[in-house]
Amino acid sequence: MRLILLGAPGAGKGTQATFIKEKFNIPQISTGDMLRAAVAAGTELGVAAKKVMDAGGLVSDDLIIGLVKDRLQQPDCANGYLFDGFPRTTRQADAMKEAGVNIDYVLEIDVPDSAIVERMSGRRVHPGSGRTYHVKFNPPKVDGKDDVTGEALIQRDDDKEETVIKRLSVYHDQTEVLLGYYGDWAKSGQPGAPKYRKIAGVGPVEQIRDSAFAALSE
Repeated sequence: MRLILLGAPGAGKGTQATFIKEKFNIPQISTGDMLRAAVAAGTELGVAAKKVMDAGGLVSDDLIIGLVKDRLQQPDCANGYLFDGFPRTTRQADAMKEAGVNIDYVLEIDVPDSAIVERMSGRRVHPGSGRTYHVKFNPPKVDGKDDVTGEALIQRDDDKEETVIKRLSVYHDQTEVLLGYYGDWAKSGQPGAPKYRKIAGVGPVEQIRDSAFAALSE
């Protein structure tokens, strides 16, 4: 099972990625984790990436694709792999295609912006333990207080409504184009084209999980 998960920030990709990883016994590949591992290991690509990052630059697509190809040689990728948060642009998607990175499925988790804003801006966290609540879906027993310690809950900057709206705007501008990119490629019938599946990302987590598994078995 070699797949790419697509969807807006807050669509629940991380949660579903965990279920998919366990079911198919495949690693979740995130470019952030790969970069950190390559830098820590001092590989040739890691050293090159560190130079760019230390200078405050953005690591080039070519470097990222090099890291991806290296990562896919690792033994834990024998059963496949799951990309979450990559590719982010059509240029990166083209580079993956040119590098011969095979993809069986592209799974889109579709959630309306309004639901994402409600989902993320309602989150509250207990800083000491990391326990999370939601003002509507999973409220604490006492408003604004952690159930265990009674200490104040906070809203992380990432979860503030204006931040969520800004992140969604960036997604629509830069990454949403991939839905059409992979959808059109899937319809093309070209050799090596992935299957494209779209599921609704609203409702109980288990229901979304079952929809994902069903989509990936078609």
